[in-house]
Amino acid sequence: MKPKILIVDDEVSTTEMLKGFLNKQGFAVTTEHDPEAALNLVREREFDLMIADYRMPKMNGLELIQNVRKIDPVIAMIMISAYGKIETAVQIMKSGASDYLTKPIDLKELLILIDKCIDKKNLLVENIQLKEILQEKFRFENIVGNSSALNEVMSMVQRVASSNATVILRGESGTGKELIAMALHFASERKNKPFVKVSCAALPESLLESELFGHVKGSFTGAITDRKGKFEEADTGSIFLDEIGEISHTTQTKLLRVLQEREFERVGSNQTLKVDVRIIAATNKDLEDAVKAKEIREDLYYRLNVVPIFIPPLRKRREDILPLIDHFIAKFSKENNREIKGMTQEAKNILIKYDYPGNIRELENIVERAIVLARDDVITLKDLPLSVTSSHEEEDKSKKPFLELMTLEEAEKALIEMALQKHNGVQTRAAKELGISERALRYKIKVKGIKN
Repeated sequence: MKPKILIVDDEVSTTEMLKGFLNKQGFAVTTEHDPEAALNLVREREFDLMIADYRMPKMNGLELIQNVRKIDPVIAMIMISAYGKIETAVQIMKSGASDYLTKPIDLKELLILIDKCIDKKNLLVENIQLKEILQEKFRFENIVGNSSALNEVMSMVQRVASSNATVILRGESGTGKELIAMALHFASERKNKPFVKVSCAALPESLLESELFGHVKGSFTGAITDRKGKFEEADTGSIFLDEIGEISHTTQTKLLRVLQEREFERVGSNQTLKVDVRIIAATNKDLEDAVKAKEIREDLYYRLNVVPIFIPPLRKRREDILPLIDHFIAKFSKENNREIKGMTQEAKNILIKYDYPGNIRELENIVERAIVLARDDVITLKDLPLSVTSSHEEEDKSKKPFLELMTLEEAEKALIEMALQKHNGVQTRAAKELGISERALRYKIKVKGIKN
């Protein structure tokens, strides 16, 4: 795309000369003789660079530059002046010009200045975009990993974030559903509006209804004032209903109305309130089974299940375990005033193989505990909880009878695969453990069709 240049000068001969020259150089040039009309052009169209004369009627070049900066903070600007005084140059640069040129105009010098100013403008735009990207990443700094399973989840987030559709996040406890809910909110047009969280399982039924919908004074014992509910607090933003499968049938009926009509009454009130709110729910339950068991209303299920996003357990995305370990080491080292440099490979291997019934929350707990109890500046196997290391030992024991049931060929292949996995694919170390040469190992990998 051709760089777009706006030339502003009350001298017609100057603008036509510059336009003809710059058009031949491959630039898309627009000319204007009236500074006020030039301001309107900047409001209506996007330009990479403006070249303006210093002395013009109605509005001088300095005033023009200052007004243009208010409209477009990143446009590059070159001021042309017949006065080569230092004071004039300083004044021009202070006004917000990218550079200046004295008359008579040296066209070669002008080309050099144009390239320099446009490059500077492009760099400024890139820096602004980078800051925006970093701000967005900062929002999701705890969503760590690059597995295909996690990428699929984030792809769904990107696709549905801009809509107002109800989303339900499904998956085991500890998989990071709240973080995904935040990602949905902050990737949407509601990102600068409230994000309100409600843990449905943490509140008794008698309080949950009031928590969600609010109450009026005197509606029950202890209701000494009117109180807004979470739906009112979330108006124009998003509400995250965690563990939605735990709510009672009475509350389900009221929630269904909010989902359908976006309206409700506070407890003890007849006044109908309307809200504009994006609903994101989460559950670790099998909703289909819950519907069959009459735990969840079927009509509520269909209202909630508009866009389901399944969050995979950590054991289904083991590629994310090491990045998560590094993330938690950095996080908890700082929080606990420890200078932990990392973790031994032996300890990492154990954590990669562990199945994590508590998912990411359990891994987070394991790493924090290890940092607090670590004897040295590197986490070792001894710093991991017995529940993790003992499960690995049991796994190793269970492999022995399994190998005994194999043929000699099958057992040899299994032993090679185990050795390669243990040493992260490093053939030299795997060969040493197996007691064979590296060349022999490479040959066996090839003939047995072992992926490494």
